[in-house]
Amino acid sequence: MSREKLEEREQEILLALKSIKDASVPVDLKQPVGRLSRMDLIQQQQMALANKKQLEIGLALIKAAKTRLDSGDYGVCQSCEDEISDGRLNAFPETPFCINCASK
Repeated sequence: MSREKLEEREQEILLALKSIKDASVPVDLKQPVGRLSRMDLIQQQQMALANKKQLEIGLALIKAAKTRLDSGDYGVCQSCEDEISDGRLNAFPETPFCINCASK
């Protein structure tokens, strides 16, 4: 079940990355648009780049979770080594930390 959730989450992230690909390309400053429109385009680009970075971090967390799953360490907090609750793993299957360590 955990692997399925990780695979599903990975596909969601890959789809989201594909959808923001066009929004994260550099803004052409020679484009014949007004100053405010150009500022909006740059802001949208920066938001897309920030979103892309978060998605890439999510992919890295999923990859690490799959490695833990293969090694038998999945569901064990990487900080305190306590068991991560099933509810937390269902909500965030890629999480490496229990709720107590994550909130620190």
